[in-house]
Amino acid sequence: MCGIIGYVGNRPAQGILLKGLKRLEYRGYDSSGISVIHSQKNKISTRKSPGKIANLENLLIKSSLCGNIGIAHVRWATHGAPTQANAHPHRDCKGEIAIVHNGIIENYASLKSSLIKEGHYFKSQTDTEVIVHLIEKFYKRIPLEEAVRKALKLLDGSFALGVISSREPDKLIGARSSSPLIVGVGKGENFLASDVPAVLDSTKEVIFLEENELVVLTKPRIKITNIDGSVISRDSTRITWDIAEAQKQGYKHFMLKEINEQPKIAENILKLRLQKETNRIFFEEQKIPQEKLKKIKQISIVACGTAYHAGLVGKYILEAICKIPVSVDVSSEFRYRNLLIDNETLVIAVSQSGETADTLAGIREARKLGSSVLSICNVPGSSLTRESDGLIYTHAGPEMGVASTKAYTAQLLAFYLLAFYLANIRNVLSQEQIAQYFAELKKIPGQQKKILKDQDAIARLSRRHSHFGSFLYLGRQINFPSALEGALKLKEISYIPAEGYAAGEMKHGPIALIDEYRAVVCIVNESHVYEKMLSNLQEIRARDGKLIAIASSGDKKIKVQAKEVIYVPRCDELFSPLLVALPLQLIAYHIARKRGCDVDQPRNLAKSVTVE
Repeated sequence: MCGIIGYVGNRPAQGILLKGLKRLEYRGYDSSGISVIHSQKNKISTRKSPGKIANLENLLIKSSLCGNIGIAHVRWATHGAPTQANAHPHRDCKGEIAIVHNGIIENYASLKSSLIKEGHYFKSQTDTEVIVHLIEKFYKRIPLEEAVRKALKLLDGSFALGVISSREPDKLIGARSSSPLIVGVGKGENFLASDVPAVLDSTKEVIFLEENELVVLTKPRIKITNIDGSVISRDSTRITWDIAEAQKQGYKHFMLKEINEQPKIAENILKLRLQKETNRIFFEEQKIPQEKLKKIKQISIVACGTAYHAGLVGKYILEAICKIPVSVDVSSEFRYRNLLIDNETLVIAVSQSGETADTLAGIREARKLGSSVLSICNVPGSSLTRESDGLIYTHAGPEMGVASTKAYTAQLLAFYLLAFYLANIRNVLSQEQIAQYFAELKKIPGQQKKILKDQDAIARLSRRHSHFGSFLYLGRQINFPSALEGALKLKEISYIPAEGYAAGEMKHGPIALIDEYRAVVCIVNESHVYEKMLSNLQEIRARDGKLIAIASSGDKKIKVQAKEVIYVPRCDELFSPLLVALPLQLIAYHIARKRGCDVDQPRNLAKSVTVE
């Protein structure tokens, strides 16, 4: 969950590394650091600081680094508090080697104990520092590459590494296992990074490193090997999106920008996936044979966080349209339970980043049991996309806000299109029925735009409720997961305790919490459970709960039940999660802003959860 950037070339490294770190700050932001090999003295100089990257930047203004090769890191703490000593890069006893690391070394305690007995001196509480001392231990009469290789073979856990040495000042070494790492390919310069945005200012040619691979970068050359040293040949991939997509473009926060991008993204996805004349769906990356999909008897969805909520909506969609039984698991539970899946099970993995550690572990277990894996993912070339049998890219573009917004609705769209795709090949729906559904689905981008036209009113309503100490979100049927997602958004960025519940479950416990100090957000759009939701509203009013209703345009009954109403356009209830998501996101955003919270980089969170 940390961010790594490395550079070797002819340009001054400091500015390139600092700019790359800023592009990676969504991956961690509790401390940061940079190490550069001085171009004349062949000596490693390091600057580190707790807190945001701005603190490191101020440090570098006072004391800059001179050199053309270096590594930098922004941290999300796992071992040790966010202090200067625990910030990366870490160095060996002699100061000849510097290292940055993303991941967790599970056997660090035993390694550290042995190294201390051998005379190594540790300065931090991190697991990372054992790696640099292991490299130091082996780095006597062998090249740095071989010393790194020997050290890696002793590590249990996950890692993405960047390593430099003042003894070999022309080399930058990277390695990965269960944590993402990419190589940016330049002309007379090369880059190492955790994610693509870090290098897009300089190159769009990227190589995605695979599991247990090591790379040696010099100015003119890239050498990739496996952990045993066998050379691997791999072509680069050209990144098609622009760096402007990873910038705020005039918005106050990335989150607000990404909320407002959703209609355009939905429009683009439908244009890309739907053929106008025939209503055929195109999934060019979907390689699972149709004959196999026809024989599937159950579907199992695995995901974490917001992607898990998308999976819960996906369950309602797939069961309603395809008539296939669907289960949904949090990835961290899926991987540890006794799985009753086989070669007649389709496992659908959902992940924005494609690097979610628990989800990756889950699909590996599923494949061992013979299941086909179809992934819904936003990042081409990510680990999940490479390890799946079939893919559906969500094409949401880079999502920089830690709290997911546009990636969520893009995942929902992927589920709708997948459901119609499966219904067609399994002959569950007629072409006329599919055409009717598509006609409704094509209205969604325009309806999302209507919601965003009223966002000033949503902002005012949200600010009026920012003083409440806790929130309850209620929904039914396909919008029960929407309630869970709304509560998660509020928790993530405003730090207000919030719970999402199926409205019918309110009487089975949560109703005890309702009083004048709790706000209750109810999703009461037009649906076959509308009257049931109205009954729930009456129960809340009777206990003086402060209601916010999300209702369909033209609903006259709702005004009797709730003074505070956010209207969304009327639509087929099957597609309503694509609409109600937007006001739920805006409520969270504006409450968090009113409370003075860091919307894009909420405390204790990081965008890509690459450790268990």
